[in-house]
Amino acid sequence: MPTVEFNDQTFETDEDGFIDDFNNWTEAWVDYVKGQEGIEELTEEHWKVINVLQDYYKKNGIAPMVRILSKVSGYKLKYIYELFPSGPGKGACKMAGLPKPTGCV
Repeated sequence: MPTVEFNDQTFETDEDGFIDDFNNWTEAWVDYVKGQEGIEELTEEHWKVINVLQDYYKKNGIAPMVRILSKVSGYKLKYIYELFPSGPGKGACKMAGLPKPTGCV
């Protein structure tokens, strides 16, 4: 399993770069993924999407579908793509510490 070292922390990842276990998520992970995504600074809107994803995952064990993410966050899908250029599945879920989504998120 690949590892990532960032800010004096080591993270185990899968082959696609998603953190191996949601329980290993820290804000240092967010900073690492933020750099990978080309996001200079996280806004309240970024954190709202991250928190919605994490809350949904804690309750349901999976990432929400995009329409649910859009509805719960109150952001249109187009805006979520503006916040997370690689999309809600690859960028937002990765940053939130969720496993790689298997379906449409």
